[in-house]
Amino acid sequence: MAYYRSTGEIPPKRHTQHRAPDGGLYREELMGEEGFSSDSSLLYHTGVPSAIVDATPWELPDQRTTENRPLLPRHLKLHDLFPGEEWKRADVVTGRRLVLGNADVRISYVVAGESSPLYRNAVGDECVYVEAGEAVVETVFGTLTARQGDYVILPRATTHRWVPTGGEPLRCYAIEANSHIAPPKRYLSRFGQLLEHAPYCERDLHGPAEPLVVEGEDVEVLVKHRGSRGITGTRYVYPTHPFDVVGWDGCLYPYTFNVSDFEPITGRVHQPPPAHQVFEAQNFVICNFVPRKVDYHPLAVPVPYYHSNVDSDEVMFYCGGNYEARKGSGITQGSISLHPGGHSHGPQPSAIERSLGAEFFDELAVMVDTFRPLELGEGGTASEDPAYAWTWAGRGPNA
Repeated sequence: MAYYRSTGEIPPKRHTQHRAPDGGLYREELMGEEGFSSDSSLLYHTGVPSAIVDATPWELPDQRTTENRPLLPRHLKLHDLFPGEEWKRADVVTGRRLVLGNADVRISYVVAGESSPLYRNAVGDECVYVEAGEAVVETVFGTLTARQGDYVILPRATTHRWVPTGGEPLRCYAIEANSHIAPPKRYLSRFGQLLEHAPYCERDLHGPAEPLVVEGEDVEVLVKHRGSRGITGTRYVYPTHPFDVVGWDGCLYPYTFNVSDFEPITGRVHQPPPAHQVFEAQNFVICNFVPRKVDYHPLAVPVPYYHSNVDSDEVMFYCGGNYEARKGSGITQGSISLHPGGHSHGPQPSAIERSLGAEFFDELAVMVDTFRPLELGEGGTASEDPAYAWTWAGRGPNA
C-alpha cells in the first residue's frame, strides 16, 4: 500500500546516524517487500533486531488438509468449533483451527479470550477479519485497535500479538496468504493513490499513531515460516524485547479497515462479485457483501443468478444480517459455504421469487475466491453440515 506514514523519532535523511539522548546509535532496519523493489519502511531500534539467544522448533496447530472428494459444495458451521467456554483458554494465534487451504492461502477460525504470544508470519501477509469482540493488536510498528467488522492487515514478518479487551469472545476469521495482500490494482493510480471510483480511500485506513516501546529480556517470539515439507514454525528467544522501535517511516505497515466504511457499488441489475472486491493477493481475491440498496430495474432479480465457477473456488463467510440467497439452506451467521470450481451454484430456488421487488439487502459476508482448488482442514471437517449439498434438489442420495 503506497501510502506514506511517519511516527516517532526518525532522522532527517535515511541511512544516516540517528542517536539516542545518551549518544547511543539506534539500529536502522529496512522492512521491505520483493527484495528492495517494492514498498518498504525503515524502523529504528534501540536493540539489535537480528540478535537471538535461542531457537527451538514450534509445533504448529494441525495444518493437514484433505481433498474435496467427491467434489461437493460444503457448509461449515464455524461457531461449532469452540463450544461452551473453551474460547476463554484460546488465543488468536495458537488457537486457530484450519478450515480450508491450498498452496496460496489458508483460512482459519478462532474464538479467543487469552492474549496471544508474540508472533510473526514469515510466509505471507495476514488479513484477519474480526467477526465479534474487541482487541488491541500490539505490533513492532505500534498499536492498532481492532473492533467488530475490522479487517486487520498484517504485512509478512510483522511481529505482533493480540490482546482481547472487553471480556467478550473475540471471534476472528484469519486469511493467511503466501503472498502480499493489497487493494486491487484497478482502484489505484499509477502512483498508488486510491482513485475516485474505489469503494474506500486512505481516510478509511488506520495505522499505528505512535511507537510502542516495551522493555524486556529473553523474550519469546513464535515464527511461522516455509520449510522443506511445507509450513513449519520456530520459537526464537531475543535478548531484548522486539518492541523497541522509537520511530519509523515508509509505506509498509499494519493497518485496519472497517467493513462499514466500504461504499457498495450498485446498479439497475445485479452486480457481479468484482464490484464487491476489497483486497487482492496472488491467486485469490477478497470481497465483501455489505448492507446495500439492490437492483432498481423494474424487472430486476436481486439475488445472484446461477453461475459456474470455471476458474475458482468460492468461499463465503456469513458474518451479519440475513443473506437472502441462502435462505432455506441451513446457513446462518458463522457459516461458511464452499462452492468449488466445476460445480454450478446459486440461490436456493425459493429465494428467487421471494427477492423480487426487494429494495435493500441487510446482509454481511466476506468472500474469498481462489484460483486453485481448496482442501479441507481439520476445522472444516469437524464443522461440516453433511446435508448442504442436497438442499437445491430437496433430497439426497439416500432419499
